[in-house]
Amino acid sequence: MQHNVLILDFGSQYTQLIARRVRELNIFCEIYPFNHFPDDLSSFKAVILSGSPFSVRADDAPHPDLSQIRGKKPLLAVCYGAQYLAHFNGGEVAPSNIREYGRANLTYIKDDEIFFDEVALHSQVWMSHSDTIKKLPSNGVKLASTKDVENAAYRIEGETTYAIQFHPEVYHSTDGKQILENFLVKIAKVEQSFTPNAFVEDCISELREKVKDDKVVLGLSGGVDSTVAAVLLNKAIGKNLYCIFVNNGLLRKNEFENVLHQYKDMGLNVKGVDASDRFLSALDGIEDPEKKRKTIGRVFIEVFDDEAHKIEDVKWLAQGTIYPDVIESVSVKGPSATIKSHHNVGGLPDYMKLQIVEPLRMLFKDEVRRVGRTLGIDDELLGRHPFPGPGLSIRILGAITQEKVQILQEVDAVFINGLKEHGLYDKVWQAGAILLPVNSVGVMGDERTYEKVVALRAVESTDGMTADWVHLPYDFLMKISNEIINKVKGVNRVVYDISSKPPATIEWE
Repeated sequence: MQHNVLILDFGSQYTQLIARRVRELNIFCEIYPFNHFPDDLSSFKAVILSGSPFSVRADDAPHPDLSQIRGKKPLLAVCYGAQYLAHFNGGEVAPSNIREYGRANLTYIKDDEIFFDEVALHSQVWMSHSDTIKKLPSNGVKLASTKDVENAAYRIEGETTYAIQFHPEVYHSTDGKQILENFLVKIAKVEQSFTPNAFVEDCISELREKVKDDKVVLGLSGGVDSTVAAVLLNKAIGKNLYCIFVNNGLLRKNEFENVLHQYKDMGLNVKGVDASDRFLSALDGIEDPEKKRKTIGRVFIEVFDDEAHKIEDVKWLAQGTIYPDVIESVSVKGPSATIKSHHNVGGLPDYMKLQIVEPLRMLFKDEVRRVGRTLGIDDELLGRHPFPGPGLSIRILGAITQEKVQILQEVDAVFINGLKEHGLYDKVWQAGAILLPVNSVGVMGDERTYEKVVALRAVESTDGMTADWVHLPYDFLMKISNEIINKVKGVNRVVYDISSKPPATIEWE
């Protein structure tokens, strides 16, 4: 895999967006915590420092060792990074008179600077900081200002180091992508060679080199990630790939049968394993969402171990892990402070004795879909909404029972089928229903009811790192609510979740 650009993460909510913008330029990049970046930097052609919720003046502020980078590689410092370079190199950073947050416009741009090629005066940028750079670092040259921020951009004389106080990665910075392209392509001379075709060629070649003639077992879920991973591996190693689709009893209504049928014509060697009872038994009485995830991960691995032993000489377990899984499982502040565990990230128990292969580990979801199209996978399958590995267990708040699963499957089916029938499915990134651990009073006919409440959730996103709730038409929501209450026994109230990520996650657990 080509490296090209290293992004050092200081804990900013926007770090993943920097990576997305860089990838949109067909340039491969990787995110590393500022305190755990790679020992060997030789393959990286440029480095970007992210923003941070910290102040450079705070005692617990992140302090990276940049001795291998400064003056040796093209460096772009964003927000916190810009303040860090100033504060510790002869400049001055102080609290702003006013908190500088939101839209601003460039009122000054230094002439004849490649960094601002094709960026017009008064271009809109996005600020998000409470400190400001009062004095530039030694050899600093001011490149741009806004009305309230004198040192909005600067470079350091004698090295290829640039710094900006604003965020080029967010859409509110109208020329942000152009600025990133100016730095990476025109200044750092990074090649724009990271395309779906190039990824497919490199990946297949690397898989053949890595796996050789070994047998690989892969867990299919019916989702985009595992399907694309399976097709890539199938092209690389053919008959040595053994796909297993496990029914954990927490899938959508009829999904086990539908997915097996879908794979029938794809040339994949797929075996369906119904382990519903095993999973539901293991989950009995567990309410804590993290324990649910870990229990499902454990049983999933046990089922795989059983199935793998039925295939002679299996050496590898393939997984459809993607980059957001990896990023969300790592903290920039020392040991991992995980938001939620991903059961397909982090290795296997010793007894399983299988090595892991993750062909999509470095891709965002939209990149996985583009690779899938390059591989000729059907658009209907590639357009499927993401579905969590733990399935409906994390959409049933509280303990899991067979009855609750069946109720939620019926509710979910009404909602998802409704989105498809009304032409809304492809306008939504992810949708699903959540069974709440509360009952509400209702009236059906002349009788009082005391039944379950369900929440509907539909979000729009590019890669799942951030998400906004979808403004579904009121008429549609009214129709779906009525249909759920009339058709699904045990539910008498439907609500719609209008929370965005952040601060809320897409899933409720």
